[in-house]
Order: sequence, then C-alpha cells, then structure tokens
Amino acid sequence: MKKISSLARDFFARADVLLLVLCTVCTVFGIVVIASATLSLDTLKNVYVQILSLFVGLGLFVLFTYIDIDTLADNWVMLCVFNIVFLLVLLPFGVSGDSGNNGWLRFFGIGIQPTEVVKVSYIVVMAKHITYLKTKQDLNAFPSVAQLAVHFVVIFGLILVTSRDLGSASVFFIIFLVMLFAAGLRWYWFVIGCAVIAAVIPFAWTHVLSDYQRNRLLVPYVPSIDPDNSGINWQANLSKISLASGQITGRGWGNGPQSQSARAGKHTDFIFGVIGEEMGMIACVLVIVLLIVIAIRCIQVGLRSGTTLSMLVCFGVAGTILFQTFENTGMCMGITPVIGITLPFISYGGSSIVSLFAAMGIVSGIKYKRKPTRYALY
Repeated sequence: MKKISSLARDFFARADVLLLVLCTVCTVFGIVVIASATLSLDTLKNVYVQILSLFVGLGLFVLFTYIDIDTLADNWVMLCVFNIVFLLVLLPFGVSGDSGNNGWLRFFGIGIQPTEVVKVSYIVVMAKHITYLKTKQDLNAFPSVAQLAVHFVVIFGLILVTSRDLGSASVFFIIFLVMLFAAGLRWYWFVIGCAVIAAVIPFAWTHVLSDYQRNRLLVPYVPSIDPDNSGINWQANLSKISLASGQITGRGWGNGPQSQSARAGKHTDFIFGVIGEEMGMIACVLVIVLLIVIAIRCIQVGLRSGTTLSMLVCFGVAGTILFQTFENTGMCMGITPVIGITLPFISYGGSSIVSLFAAMGIVSGIKYKRKPTRYALY
C-alpha cells in the first residue's frame, strides 16, 4: 500500500495535473452526451467503448509522462516505419466507417482508425526532422524545405491512397503548417507554398476528387447544390436546427427531438449539435473554452520547455486540438465543409480518445523534463 501511495505521489509530482483534469473532464462530459445521443439505439455499447477508451487513455497518459521525449524521438526510424506500415495495412484490410472512407481496421468487433494513432507519432517524427534541420543545417535553405515537403507529401499521399480520408489528411496538413511556423520558417516559404497549392488545386479538383467530394466541399457556400437539404447537406442542416432549438439552456438531457432521432453521426461528427440542443449555448461555449484552454496549456508547456523538439511537439498537439475544434463546430454550424472531423475528447471514437490522451501524456512528460542548462536562469 505504501509503495502504491509513493508511486501515486511521484506521478502527481511530475505529471501535468491541470492537463490531465481538463482532458478527463471533457471526456467524461462527452460520455454523458454520447449516452443521451444513443438512447434511441437501445444499447450502451458506445458508452462502454468510450469508458474503456478513457481508462486505456489514462494508462497511456501515465506511461508517456514517464517517457523522455528525446528518447522517443531518437527512435524516429522505427516510428517512420510504423507510420507507413500501419497506413498500408488499410489497403488489404481497411473497411468503411460512417463517413464512407476506407480508414478503419476491425478485429473481433473492435474498430481502430490508424490515422488517429499515426497522428501522434507523426508529430514526434516531424518535430525531430525539423529540429535536426534547424540545429544542424539551415531550416530556410531550399534543400531543407524540400526534405520537409517530401516528408509531408509522403504521409499525406499515403492517407489519401489507403483510406481516402480527406478530413484526416487535412489535420496532418495543419499540424505541418503549425510546426513550421513555430520553428521559424521564413514567411516567403509560406507564400511560395500557397502559390504551389493554388497551382495544384485545379488538377486535383478535376482529376483526384470525385463529384461527391467536390460537392461536399462546396455545399456550405453554394446552397444550390442541395437546395432542399435532403441530400449531401442533410446532416449539417439538422445539426443547425438542433443548435438553434436548444437556445441558451437547452431542452434537457435526452429530450432533444433531433438528438433522439435515428440519424447517423449524431454521437460522432455532429455531437456538438446534440450538446447545443439538449444543453444549450452555455454548454457549447463551455466546451469550446475548455478545448481552447487545453490547447493553450500545451503551448505554454512548449514555450517553457527550453528545447526546439519539445516546443514543436507541444505546438503540433495544440494545433491538432484547435483545428479539429474549429472544423467540427464549423461543420455543425454549416460554415465549414463536412469532412469527418471529430470534436476532441467529446465525440465518440476509441481511437481518437486513446491517441489524444497519449499525446497529452507526451506533453505532460515534456512539462516535467528538466530544462537545458542554458535555460536555467529562466
């Protein structure tokens, strides 16, 4: 008993307890909302999966709090191989999820989304790559930027080829941009990158994206694509109705007509609409504030870490939280395209919860890590 007590004290002495509490509160709140959203399914399977994922996530948070980020990043070759192999496994074994992409692996009734898992290792590997170029070479030299571009394009392309998941691929793109910005890449490279993307978009729009994908991206801004909201814009329209009908305080847990209907996605991509309908605008604002605070905490830990690698990892995690929060809430309000992005810690999804807690555990470990001697005075 004394040993357990000693281990607990040691953990809470080194862990980022604030981050742990914030993430746990958000996840527990998400479980409560999922329980309401799935009442019409007459099963508690989703709730049980989310609770189990929370406990697995807490275990990974503890584990990664004790793992040194430099030791983890030094194994970048193994992480790269893991990323590529895990994504390639989707080609023969991938199955479709609710969003229609091929991004799931299912074993004995358990679904795993490789892109969620790879997201964490990708942040560590990209941070290691950028740190090496920044400290050993010139980050702003053309060869360095070309290396990083190839690194990103390989992962981005693998995601599109193996899973056809444009939503997940877009998260990786944002992580890439945030980490480059945090590393101090010159502004003119971002201008050149925008020009290259603008040149590639017409080709990708015509030859890569299907009609359905193009309409999905355009429908929030071109209502004529689905004028009666009975097709591609159906879910987003119902989510807007849910948010509006909840008003300030909501209709009460389990009492939202739209939330209790038999529509798909209400407990995953569109869970923000359930929150708005049953708990009101106050709960919606509180959720957004909590997620922003989590991201700010990650940035704060990164800025105080004293090393480029640690700072970039923290910024990558924060960028993930902020972008997914913006995109998911935007989907539910009808102002951003529906591309299958979950609301961090809130939406149903075991892979997402477990991966997010692992990422937060890495940030927690960075917070504990002793700063280099040159930063001792600060």
